[in-house]
Amino acid sequence: MSDDDLLEPVITIARAACEAIMAHYHTGAEIRNKADGSPVTAADHAADAVIVPALVALTPDIPVISEERVEAGDAATIADGPFWLVDPLDGTREFISRNGDFTVNIGLVRNREPALGVVATPVDGRIWAGVAGTGAFTEPHRGARRKIRTRVAEPDALTVVASRSHRSPELEEYIAGLPVVASVARGSALKFCLVAAGEADLYPRTGPTMEWDTAAGHAIVLAAGGSVERFDGASFTYGKPDFRNGWFLVRGRNS
Repeated sequence: MSDDDLLEPVITIARAACEAIMAHYHTGAEIRNKADGSPVTAADHAADAVIVPALVALTPDIPVISEERVEAGDAATIADGPFWLVDPLDGTREFISRNGDFTVNIGLVRNREPALGVVATPVDGRIWAGVAGTGAFTEPHRGARRKIRTRVAEPDALTVVASRSHRSPELEEYIAGLPVVASVARGSALKFCLVAAGEADLYPRTGPTMEWDTAAGHAIVLAAGGSVERFDGASFTYGKPDFRNGWFLVRGRNS
C-alpha cells in the first residue's frame, strides 16, 4: 500500500482517537506524572488504545513506536525499515488547561525521514495531513478540504511561532535576534501546522522533544514545501537510539 493510499485510513484513526480524548475532556481525567516529571492522563492512554491496534491492523509489517508504550517499557523494535511514530495526545499540559492547543500526532518514517503525517485537534476536529512529494491539506470536521503550502518569508518581517508551555532563555535570546514582526505562542504540533499553512515563517525549538512529538508535523511541513533542520544546518533525522531530538528550526519556503 502506497503512502497516498495509507493517508485516508490514518486520518480515520486519528479522528477516532480524538473522540476517545474528548470523552475525558469535559469530565476530567486522572493525572499522574511520568518519570521525567511530565504529566500523563487517562485520555493519553485512551487515544493510544485506539491508535496502536489500528495501525498494527493497517500495516502489520510496520512497527509502531508510541510515547505511551515506550514509557511503559514496551517499545517496538525498529531496524532499517519504515516505522510509525505516535503521540496519542501531544500537549498534555494544554489538555489539562483546557485551552484546545493539543493534538493527535501520527507520522510514518521511511529512510529516517518523515514520509506521511496526520495531526488532528480533538476540540474542533480539524485535520492537517500530508505526504512528502504529494502535498498537504487541512480539513475541518465539517467543511471542505483545502490544500496548504508554506509561504515565502519576508526576510525583514518574520512571523515566528513558538512553544506556549516550553519557553527557555535560549529560545527568547534566539527570537530577540530576529527581525520579528509578529510572535505567536501555540502548543503541541500546531506550530508545525501554522508554518505548513503559510501562517508563520519560522518555528524555532530549543527545548527537549521526542521523535513522536515532531514526526507528523515534520512530514506535513515537508509536504507543504517547507523544511526542518538542526540549528547547525544538519539534517533532522529519525530512528535515534533514544528517540530524543536536538534543537531544530522549522522554516517555510525561501523562494
